[in-house]
Amino acid sequence: MRAALLLLAALAGAAPRTNVLLIMADDFRVEASPWGSSALTPNLDRLAARATRFDAAYCQQAVCNPSRSSMLTGLRPDTLGLWNNSVHFRQLRPDVVTLPHRFKLEGYETRCTGKIFHNWHTAEKGDARAWSAPEFLHYANHGDDVAVTAGAPPPNLVTGVEGLRRYGKVAMTECREVPDEAYYDGRVAAEAVRTIQELKDRPFFLAVGFWKPHAPFNAPAKYWSLYRREQFTDFDGRRPAGAPEQAFHESTEILGGKGRAPTREEAAEMRHGYFANISYLDAQVGKVLDALEKSGAGGRTTVVFVADHGYHVGEHTLWGKTSNFEYDARVPLLISLPGQTRAARSGSLAELIDLYPTLLDICDIRAEGRLEGASLVPVLRDPGKTVKAAAFTQHPRPAYYDRTPSGKPATMGYSVRTKAGRYTEWRDWQTGQPVAREFYAAADEPAETVNRVDDPGLAGPVAEAERALLAMHPRSAR
Repeated sequence: MRAALLLLAALAGAAPRTNVLLIMADDFRVEASPWGSSALTPNLDRLAARATRFDAAYCQQAVCNPSRSSMLTGLRPDTLGLWNNSVHFRQLRPDVVTLPHRFKLEGYETRCTGKIFHNWHTAEKGDARAWSAPEFLHYANHGDDVAVTAGAPPPNLVTGVEGLRRYGKVAMTECREVPDEAYYDGRVAAEAVRTIQELKDRPFFLAVGFWKPHAPFNAPAKYWSLYRREQFTDFDGRRPAGAPEQAFHESTEILGGKGRAPTREEAAEMRHGYFANISYLDAQVGKVLDALEKSGAGGRTTVVFVADHGYHVGEHTLWGKTSNFEYDARVPLLISLPGQTRAARSGSLAELIDLYPTLLDICDIRAEGRLEGASLVPVLRDPGKTVKAAAFTQHPRPAYYDRTPSGKPATMGYSVRTKAGRYTEWRDWQTGQPVAREFYAAADEPAETVNRVDDPGLAGPVAEAERALLAMHPRSAR
């Protein structure tokens, strides 16, 4: 009935509704973006030139399924009870209304092309009820993203870093002279372009989920050629002074079970490949942005670019995600409103769970049910404003505890980011009592070189962060 009423309103000449184009990246760190690194991202740059850029946006957990489930339900990981990749959120909250489902209920055509919900390790594939048509290339494995060509693929022009591990069916690094569509993201972009043309005259919520820059590092060769290998040979791979052992992990996603760190040459090749993946992703984003403008729907479409979490490429001795450090917790976030022509920049703290209420607010849709984020619309109106004093990220230890015999965490690291810096408290899973603490001052970010939790000069900021964390995550036994 609601959809019928909306259609009648449209036919009666009501103002066109605001569309949403949500573009997601996977494992995209802020320092590898238009925010001041050597990454070449001309298409994200041009989006940023007409968007509000959030310089202090954070994920709720730096691994795919908990982060995406939290963002798309508007509920924190502890509220969902979901901290791993093997449980689908609907096993825990079968009736929750997700962000795209909410738009569908409002009469929007909702579509998914690519990876939006993480679901490779879960019994349920995607979230069919959220979409108006079947999802496209949403249920796959990064390790199956082999080069698909008419004949035998061209040779790999890099070593593949075979001394460490392969990533499923793909070498960890792969540089082949193939077109963009040989890999997942080229095909995701092509489907998104087709879908925009199909939906341009209807209210739509289109989610485009790119699989990169997630490993394996196998962008087509032309994106590798944008960089020189020597750009990636030098970086600070030391652990922060005074950091507790719980802050780290074994980087098994990238290093496997070899029990050794990569050589200088291996590290440089992987870092080179990660940046090549970013430029490959950027080119696909450009195709989607071009299609939106050519469709004529750009002037009534809100465009969001965001990532599910950040990433380490050797810093702190870490490779991949699953930490509470700034490199993993911080995410790129761009929001471009219809008709926006100038760039804006905000230091307001923001969280991924804020996207749900923000997009409802932009599109004048009433929120229903519990949402734990805050609308960022006041910041979009005035980038000098702020809507929250703290942003929260968490991660268990072991990082992939569901693969252990007990199937339970030993500790949970709760991390709070304030203007002053990042405070993290590692708590025993059974008792809830702290077993280790960290504080990294804002001036020491993103490198976070020294744990200053016991520095007398920072007693005030540490106490403030402790209070914020206690209010959000009380120290109660489980």
